[in-house]
Amino acid sequence: MKTPIADFCRRYADSGAARLHMPGHKGQGPLGVEELDLTEIRGADSLYEADGVIAESEANAAALFGARATFYSCGGSSQSIKAMCLLAVRSWKKTHDGTPTILAGRNAHKSFVQAAQLIGFDVAWLPSEEPEYALCRCTVTPKGLDRRLSQTGPVAAVFVTSPDYLGNLLDLKGLADVAHAHGAPLLVDNAHGAYLKFLPDDRHPITLGADACADSAHKTLPVLTGGGYLHIGPDAPEGFEATAREAMCLFGSTSPSYLLLQSLDLANDWLEKSALSAFSETLERVDALKEEFRAQGFSLIGDEPLKITLSGAVLGPESGVEPEYLDRDTAVLMFSPQNTETDYQKAARAFRKAPEGETAPALPVRLPEVVLQPREVLLKPTETIPLSGAEGRIAAVVDIGCPPAVLPVVPGETIDREVLRILDHYGFQTVNVIK
Repeated sequence: MKTPIADFCRRYADSGAARLHMPGHKGQGPLGVEELDLTEIRGADSLYEADGVIAESEANAAALFGARATFYSCGGSSQSIKAMCLLAVRSWKKTHDGTPTILAGRNAHKSFVQAAQLIGFDVAWLPSEEPEYALCRCTVTPKGLDRRLSQTGPVAAVFVTSPDYLGNLLDLKGLADVAHAHGAPLLVDNAHGAYLKFLPDDRHPITLGADACADSAHKTLPVLTGGGYLHIGPDAPEGFEATAREAMCLFGSTSPSYLLLQSLDLANDWLEKSALSAFSETLERVDALKEEFRAQGFSLIGDEPLKITLSGAVLGPESGVEPEYLDRDTAVLMFSPQNTETDYQKAARAFRKAPEGETAPALPVRLPEVVLQPREVLLKPTETIPLSGAEGRIAAVVDIGCPPAVLPVVPGETIDREVLRILDHYGFQTVNVIK
């Protein structure tokens, strides 16, 4: 597959042109990549007005993912999540009056809450259909969604997170069918699942019927940190792609990194030529390691193919392993084709089981009382106070240890004893509240 962005940047680096433009390093510096770090010079195209090499590369990505259109992000999924919420709200406003509402799984990334504040839509939360609090898991079934949409009435969109941070997958095909039956587009935070397109069993949200989804390419593909995609599904509402660039521009820098754009561009070639076989081999190796952990007596969480989530695991000293996430209850390990056999061997030896009773019991949870919508909180004065004195106060920011996670409280909700228990369990000592 052609790599037009990377090819242009290399030609320019080799041309010897006098760089009388930004950036200030002028193609020289200690990192060794400065010669390829450009700005919107002639021929380099412009991310938010793309009609040249960037547009060609994005079209290549769209073909690989089966999307109607794909737009590059240099701000990870956070930028794409905000943009696709704006697209849904704009579409809804064409035929409706008043403040739109997006129905969202409670384990939303904080960028979704920020989108509600910045764009000005209301949020109706979908709590997990399981009775106990889990840090990341928010079970939403097609049946449960259908029941809730029947009660809620028209919404601008349904927003869910799949896979979640611990590796749980939702029935996106079923959720898409239900959302569409109620006239709502399905938006998916697929930050951890870009690779799902390139497994023998294609489980990518766009394939399963999502109208738009945000992929953090850098999380699971050979892409530099910050590189991502906004995908528009084949059957998305008319006009989604027409204003997508403008929406992305609202939430991103007007000086996007050309190093990230080259990384996304070069990934297209790897995805076309090598991804299917590489991910198939990785899947077999990860499955084998999962069996090794089970044989050691570990309990595994989630069904995401290339993520291993251990319950009640303790990381040994000097293990030589850096997990994606580690707390008192859970260890999350992420694998890709770029991991070596040594990485797998180290992982197999790195953990021991926590002593019986050392892990904390599950915490029951109910959604706190809503006093204000997140959009109503953004400009209010706030203060940070000790957790011990926060009962009854109204939260002003998203507080949780890892995103995306089930949010014990969001801006505008009352901090009650249940919220305090959860925040205390995860080590919080202070909380930001409305004055």
